[in-house]
Amino acid sequence: MYPSISASQWGSPTASKKALLIHGLTSCSSAWESVAQLLVAEGFFVVAPNLLGHAWRRGTDFRMSALAEDLRPYFINDMSYDVVIGRSLGGTVALSLLQFLPKTKEVTVILLDPPLEMEGTIEMDKIWFLNAVTNVKTTEELVNDLGWSRRDCVLHALGVSMCDRTTIEGVFSHNRPWSFSGLFKNIPPHVKITVLVSDPKAGAVCHLEHIPCDVERLNVRYLPGIGHCISYECPEAIMDVIQLQRAKL
Repeated sequence: MYPSISASQWGSPTASKKALLIHGLTSCSSAWESVAQLLVAEGFFVVAPNLLGHAWRRGTDFRMSALAEDLRPYFINDMSYDVVIGRSLGGTVALSLLQFLPKTKEVTVILLDPPLEMEGTIEMDKIWFLNAVTNVKTTEELVNDLGWSRRDCVLHALGVSMCDRTTIEGVFSHNRPWSFSGLFKNIPPHVKITVLVSDPKAGAVCHLEHIPCDVERLNVRYLPGIGHCISYECPEAIMDVIQLQRAKL
């Protein structure tokens, strides 16, 4: 049994192309709205699950493997996706999902600034997130502080308001040591991965030195001047990867 599964969907279920979008810590499925609309315009049916501990979903096990296992129902009956996108924590979860991806078609996996190695900063990061869910910023504060669209700020604030301290404590305590770069060693032959890395000066959590440089079917693109929230700040970079992969087919 998989309790209280919830997700957002966009587009037609009969579309020839499908995309699975996995949100980050303190976010929710609705926060993919801007990216999802771009994908629907390209002919995709889009599914975005809510991770355990988010959007009021309860959980007790927040290991990366457990977060990935919880998404297994989205692959029943060999359900396959042309594109899988994971943002931040969702990117690390997506890496843990590689074993579930059906081998019936080529899959493009796009990871948006995933936290791969954080052991040195994990306590500081935990405190930051605990403060975020304790003192949820209003839409107006986010617009003024970050300059995102009002829609993205509303959805971001919604996600944070539906996450609590239990989830934050669990995610950080159940994944010690926080070290997931090794997951790149298990890329299946039908999967191609692109990692979009944010600018360290703008708040990146993924660092180039944590990504192996000798792995087949793994590409890295650095986004100068772009912060951690790539899906809000630079959704066109995501679409560029998808269109590039299509051009190669």
